[in-house]
Amino acid sequence: MKKNNVSTKKVCIIGLGYVGLPLAVQSALKGFEVFGLDMDESKIKKIQAGKSPIDEEFLHENLPKVNINATTNEKVIQKADIILVCVPTPIDKMFFPDLGPVRGAVAAIIRNFKKGQLVIIESTINPGVCEEVVEPMFAEAGYKVGKDYEMAHCPERINPGDPKWNVTNIPRVVGSFTQKGLEEAKKFYETIIENSIYPMKSIREAEAVKVVENSFRDINIAFVNELAKSFDKMGIDVKDVIAGASTKPFAFMPHWPSCGVGGHCIPVDPYYLIERAKLSGFDHEFLKIARKINNSMPLYTVELLHEELNNIKKPLNGTRVGILGLSYKANVDDLRETPALKVIEEIKKHKAKVEIFDPYFPKMSTVKSIEELLKKSEAVVLVTDHKVFKEIDPKIFKKHKIKVLIDGKNCLSKKDFEKQGVVYKGIGR
Repeated sequence: MKKNNVSTKKVCIIGLGYVGLPLAVQSALKGFEVFGLDMDESKIKKIQAGKSPIDEEFLHENLPKVNINATTNEKVIQKADIILVCVPTPIDKMFFPDLGPVRGAVAAIIRNFKKGQLVIIESTINPGVCEEVVEPMFAEAGYKVGKDYEMAHCPERINPGDPKWNVTNIPRVVGSFTQKGLEEAKKFYETIIENSIYPMKSIREAEAVKVVENSFRDINIAFVNELAKSFDKMGIDVKDVIAGASTKPFAFMPHWPSCGVGGHCIPVDPYYLIERAKLSGFDHEFLKIARKINNSMPLYTVELLHEELNNIKKPLNGTRVGILGLSYKANVDDLRETPALKVIEEIKKHKAKVEIFDPYFPKMSTVKSIEELLKKSEAVVLVTDHKVFKEIDPKIFKKHKIKVLIDGKNCLSKKDFEKQGVVYKGIGR
């Protein structure tokens, strides 16, 4: 797609969340006429007013500059030449993949089909979904890929809150059923992204890229989480060990332990690969073990709290515990798969009293400030390493007589807090 004919192409983004909305804005910035489809009316109203429903710097800066035709009316699909499916792909309580949102988006496209459209699935899916789920839906409706439409998969890559890497500059990969579909999709992304677009030999390979990326991270995080548990028994500070190992200039990549893995990618994507591999007769034992370890970390964090309180002859039952942070990662308003909710749930099982503060979620916080939380608490668990929490003066803990601090992100100074008479316990330190 050449720059000079961008204005003739119309793009429809289905799903205006953390992936879809930045794509919509970036496409508009590059000259496309953009339609945004989402069923959340409150979100649509904000976008129509030029206000981002997501706390993201790129969106706050650029959404007011462009015109996104945001709507809940699926008939806008009929106007599009290029359709991007950016809906969630969650897992259920039993960790089984839920492709319902993807099926729903595809069904909407079929109801509003226009011959010659390029359909790009950005939602994270396991290898085989485009061939086994999406394409058959079009075929059943009488539409043939490569003849009536083209289909491609470009797995989303987004890192909320990252000041360097965003939708404008992260390299992407793309795969398709046909060479024409591959070329069209590649040209589209080359138009909107200021980095390389890597073509895959098949759409199935493109689907596999995303789950491999995040399974890699999940496995390495599980490794250091298990090290944290082990080194805690041996009196070794795992943070110091990883820092030491990081001095090796090759064959080592540092990952860090914590109170749990959150976000829509790392704790979800491995299950998509695990379940799909079962259908092909393969059992991903390694991935399942990694998931088990990482899922155990919120409970382990509460066990540390319980243990440290017991060491000072204080039961968790009835203790007032302050929770610092709800977001799954620092400096974003994102609750997807956050370990914070699991930590809170486990603490409440022990009949402890819980106070919560997260500046990004004032409505879910039980207090209005760090000071108020500390005033009401006897012990504190830091779950999210927001900048404002990392800047806390340890003396304020002493002032409010906080007895125990569990640092679930290992982001505070153990030495400085212990100087103030606070029992400090990190994850593996």
